[in-house]
Amino acid sequence: MKILAIGDLVGSVGVKKLKTELTKIREEEKIDFVIVNGENAGEGMGITEKNFKDILEENVDVITMGNHTWGKKDIFKFIDHPKLLRPANYPKGVPGKGYNIYNCIDKRIAVINLIGRVDVNVLSENPFLIAKDIIEEIKYKTDIIVIDFHAEATAEKIALGYYLDGKVTAIFGTHTHVQTADETILEHGTAYITDIGMTGPKKSVIGMDILASIKRFETTLPERYRIAGGEAMLNGVIFNVDNNTNKVKEIKRIRL
Repeated sequence: MKILAIGDLVGSVGVKKLKTELTKIREEEKIDFVIVNGENAGEGMGITEKNFKDILEENVDVITMGNHTWGKKDIFKFIDHPKLLRPANYPKGVPGKGYNIYNCIDKRIAVINLIGRVDVNVLSENPFLIAKDIIEEIKYKTDIIVIDFHAEATAEKIALGYYLDGKVTAIFGTHTHVQTADETILEHGTAYITDIGMTGPKKSVIGMDILASIKRFETTLPERYRIAGGEAMLNGVIFNVDNNTNKVKEIKRIRL
């Protein structure tokens, strides 16, 4: 079983890059299941109905979100779609689902979306405790558990990896848009990587126009962010899961 996770789609540039590359990746790598983080697809903030439909057209299995979940009002039209997940540790009562279980070949794959609390400025519950509760609830209902932890702080991500080591199949980080080179299989078998990177403009500041970004840092004035143009890149990771043990035997980063 090969599971592909693709990092934050940034704007229409990112969506287009996904549509250009995904079929080729599927064929070359023999991918069985695809998770895409889409919380920046709506020109950097949120996801529109068009973005959502464009991504689903590529037969993506799950679309995860993050701190910009509510960035576009369109989302309330499709928030209950089974392939869309928002962070499970958002306050109780908000619409949508934080996790779901999907059938793929002869496996049941649970995907959980979580958001960090360090320097993210989004009201949320404790991701460690929420993850623990969900895993306890579903551990006998699923074969594979994968977590997208949308968080800023490297320490918070690493800590969650150790906290859940042996309890989930894989944890990958999103949000910082920069792919890390720390992919590993932890002591008790959980595959982990701090951040899988973004899919969007290559010549940019995490997807945004370079000059607008520099002006904000140089002057501290509230310059409006703009999506950069030009050549696009795609970042992600492939988890190769052993069919007998349901544990990851190999992690492969991709950067196109």
